[in-house]
Amino acid sequence: MRKTIYLHIALLFGVFGFSQKITTSIDSSQIKIGSQFLLTIKTSVNAKDKVVFPEGKFFGALEVLESFPIDTVKNNAHYELIKKYGLTQFDSGRYAIPKLLVKINQKAFRTDSLSVLVNNVKVDTTKQQMYDIKNIIATEEKPSSEWWKWLVLLGLIIASGFAAYFIIKKIQKREDLAEEFFASPIEKAIAYLQNLDKKQLLQKGEVKEYYSEMTDIARTYIEESVKVPAMESTSSELIAALKKAISEKKMFINRDELEQFKGVLENADLVKFAKSKPLQFEIEKDKGIIDKFLIIIDKALPRSEAEAEVLFAEEVRKKELKQQKLKRTVIAVGIAASLFVLAVSLFLYTIGFDYLKENYLGYSTAELLEKEWVSSEYGEPAIIIETPKVLYRNNDEKIQNNLPENVKSTNRFMSGSIVDDFSIVLITTAFKDTTRLDLEVALENDLKELERFGAKNIIVKTADFENAKGLSGKKSSGTFTAFNSKTEEEQKMSYEIVVFAQPGGAQEIFLIYKEDDTHAKQVTEKIQNSIELRKAKQ
Repeated sequence: MRKTIYLHIALLFGVFGFSQKITTSIDSSQIKIGSQFLLTIKTSVNAKDKVVFPEGKFFGALEVLESFPIDTVKNNAHYELIKKYGLTQFDSGRYAIPKLLVKINQKAFRTDSLSVLVNNVKVDTTKQQMYDIKNIIATEEKPSSEWWKWLVLLGLIIASGFAAYFIIKKIQKREDLAEEFFASPIEKAIAYLQNLDKKQLLQKGEVKEYYSEMTDIARTYIEESVKVPAMESTSSELIAALKKAISEKKMFINRDELEQFKGVLENADLVKFAKSKPLQFEIEKDKGIIDKFLIIIDKALPRSEAEAEVLFAEEVRKKELKQQKLKRTVIAVGIAASLFVLAVSLFLYTIGFDYLKENYLGYSTAELLEKEWVSSEYGEPAIIIETPKVLYRNNDEKIQNNLPENVKSTNRFMSGSIVDDFSIVLITTAFKDTTRLDLEVALENDLKELERFGAKNIIVKTADFENAKGLSGKKSSGTFTAFNSKTEEEQKMSYEIVVFAQPGGAQEIFLIYKEDDTHAKQVTEKIQNSIELRKAKQ
């Protein structure tokens, strides 16, 4: 009996403790249509408790505009977690925030149910210029563009040019290999020593292979020029044979230079057979001694007049081959360059420079004023607007699939990006009923949209708007900074946002351009004065 009483008391305190863990509140009990209010959920937990707050795009009939990050406040040994949501509704009436599920350590808890009153907005249509919706006019289908064929042709011509260049270079390389020769043994030895460094054997740690090739090059030269059996001889035998040949041929070679060469051969033997590992500066010193010693031998060798004539003839032949090689290279480069220029000229002639500017290069704002503008009708309820180029549709599937209950459709059209010389974004929204959007709320949401585009440090100035045709609305203008990935710098931009509302629909226009661009301001004014609205279809 006593155990049962203790158990009931424990359960009672447990339930009481948990009932104090969650509180729910809102910052306003009534709002205007489309205005945002804050729902706050607070939990008091320990440091090890795991809390999962509710998520979703709708809480009952209320739309979740924004889910804010969780704030944490430490209170002695406990922590207070605060989660806020921005909610709204685009239809008037009283709406209930349902009991939301919050999980604490996998246990389910429910928040309190609260209600909010959404007030209607007074409608004033006396200043709004409206037009009846016109019938659909059939137009001739525009033939598909053939530009891609010319682009393929351009690619083929350029590829042909480069192919010709590489084919000629390959033929030239084969001829060079077939006709490779050296005017003298010393020329061959120097070429092989230079090629040895290009192999980067030392960088790979192959010191033994480096010394083997270096001494073999020196031995081969001595055998070919001095006529001693250098390749089959040991280091000591080679030095002895070399001394004998120097004496017989009456070659003038300093004893110290011969001793240095002997030292390199001994170092090579230690590396190859005793696994010696000389330091980097020692290797470079040995290489320098080899280079210098071979040149000394070559200069000391006695030569007859016939041998001198042969060497001179070989030098002349080599110069002629170099000239022929240069000529072939110039021809190959010329063919490739000519074909490239021909391809670009043909592309510009057939497609046109205007096409390239329209689709790839872009126009300056001064050119936008001069080019022929396009008047088109966009979205629902339709907005008629004149722009330098046709806007293209850019709808977000996630937004389209999660429209609020009273929204019939929303469409987005645009041209350019936030850091271009000039860009336009046009958004139309059609409601299922006669809801009229609060223009101030719409401008606030549009500024958030501007932030999502990448705008920072936004300066805002709000005023009433009326164009040359008497059409009235609300306008926000100012400046912001945005990162330009092309220049990798922050760029200062100006913007103007104009919003219009009517029963059953709304239209929003973003005009963005570089700060202090006078031509862009003229483009903006011309666009705004061209605006006309269609009545929303009920």
